[in-house]
Amino acid sequence: MPPPSSTTDLGASRAFASDVLGRMTLAEKIGQMTQAEKNSITPDEVADHGIGSVLSGGGANPEPNTPEAWREMVGAFLDGGRRSRLGIPLLYGVDAVHGHSNVGDATIFPHNVGLGATGDAVLVERVYRATGIETAATGSLWDFAPTVAVSVDPRWGRSYESFGDDPSLVSRLGAAAVRGLQDAGVAACAKHFVGDGGTVWGTAHRVEWTDWWNGWGSQWHIDQGDTVVDEATLRSVHLPPYEDAIGAGVLTVMASYSSWNGDKVHGHHRLLTELLKGELGFEGFVVSDWMGIDQLDADPYRCAVISVNAGIDMVMVPIAWQRFVDDLTRAVEVGDVAIERIDDAVVRILAVKHALGLFDHPAEPPVTAVGAHRDLAREAAAASAVLLDHRGDVLPIGSGRVLVAGAGADDIGRQCGGWTIEWQGGTGTITTGTTILDGLREGGAEVVHDPDGTGDERAPVGVVVVSERPYAEGLGDREDLRLPGEDRELIERIRARVDRLVLVVVAGRPLVLGDAADVCDAIVAAWLPGSEGAGIADVLVGRRPFTGRLPRPWPADAAQVADPGGSWEAAWPRGHGRTI
Repeated sequence: MPPPSSTTDLGASRAFASDVLGRMTLAEKIGQMTQAEKNSITPDEVADHGIGSVLSGGGANPEPNTPEAWREMVGAFLDGGRRSRLGIPLLYGVDAVHGHSNVGDATIFPHNVGLGATGDAVLVERVYRATGIETAATGSLWDFAPTVAVSVDPRWGRSYESFGDDPSLVSRLGAAAVRGLQDAGVAACAKHFVGDGGTVWGTAHRVEWTDWWNGWGSQWHIDQGDTVVDEATLRSVHLPPYEDAIGAGVLTVMASYSSWNGDKVHGHHRLLTELLKGELGFEGFVVSDWMGIDQLDADPYRCAVISVNAGIDMVMVPIAWQRFVDDLTRAVEVGDVAIERIDDAVVRILAVKHALGLFDHPAEPPVTAVGAHRDLAREAAAASAVLLDHRGDVLPIGSGRVLVAGAGADDIGRQCGGWTIEWQGGTGTITTGTTILDGLREGGAEVVHDPDGTGDERAPVGVVVVSERPYAEGLGDREDLRLPGEDRELIERIRARVDRLVLVVVAGRPLVLGDAADVCDAIVAAWLPGSEGAGIADVLVGRRPFTGRLPRPWPADAAQVADPGGSWEAAWPRGHGRTI
């Protein structure tokens, strides 16, 4: 059964779900509302408790990390669902945010900021459909994507997960992503509802009562912070992408860790129930983020009560799932959570599973589909590149000698960024792919590779690739976006050895280039192009034209970075992109 084209098509699935609900015990209902992480539960426990969903968190991979091992691992949990008393199918969730990116040898596409630079909804739909095919090939039929945040502040460590800072662009491409995934039979998840891209620097805070946050939370500065705006701004800037995602038929929505004017969204009845489900008519189900409900209160029981009453339907526990089951059971028994709220949540969950065809045991794509979309990824990487500046005729690079430097020139991990194999990503050859250097070597030029620029060979043309180290979420919150001193020094060293210089910026956000921009003959924003970095070389040597446009302004200095959304004059405005 194909996924519905709009949420109104869930009507028949809701009728089916209501019939199943009538045969369920309270324990089975709460089991369906529970999502555990794969390292915290066994397939037998899934069967015994009728668990609704299992997920792999970022980097929670099988050993070995191969598509075949993934399919075997996910299949064991799916079998657990089939062995439950009612045989209700389990829905396995993954963070396939730019391809099935935790899986070794999968195709890794550009992160959303790069796709935003393409401005091409047809291409985005193709990319997300390919992502869905590769995801489904491992048995996972739920993707926690797309992020439809309108990213206001580039200092945010998740800004690369956003298509840009223009609500209309994010809405158009987010809807395309939803269509692509669900056309492949994979449930999309619009996230993070609502306003996560508008938080204020310095408003993230530690949650003292959880061990996880004591270890990591002190490094957050803006991620999961507070969006301090009036309702009119929330509706005009941050809400439109969800309206379009719902119109595209999105089956699930993830609540945001962030707050709106001081109130955590995970406990916000007005936003989750009155606005999302009521006013916008969303008929799918709402899932919490990783341990998201734990931030509501020091008492886990209160967290369960507040979040479910607010409108969370499925809770990503993800570790202490048994405690959550016990707490929510007690809450229903003592009347702190009405059985009607439980029934509504379960009907929504079962309706989505029915709409996906899970009750009919849908056929999965062959495991060989994983990694089979590299040509598309290379095309997307080329389309994402933005030519910021070009003086003279240095591009396209011809057949002479080319001196190539910079850590990002020959590093698959850096060009993929976070959410790749591991949660925070990694450097080096972390998966299969091609680098920018590989692509340059495919052309007719004589390529001299000098990674740190300490050699003495000269060349008519130099290419310096500066790059951010990979990061994800709040660990990527960065106040200073100026180009690091070592990169500026590298540019100076190569400048002295070449006649003309091309600067390529591999980063999840605009970096302040400062004086370095003045000594370059061409500057290219490559974003995080994914596993097929050769696509960036394609535009450098003229195999493909430059078509990318900035999805957000590129600040000229640190003062502009510190004033997101200000009226300053950018180095290059949103929509800028040169052609040659």
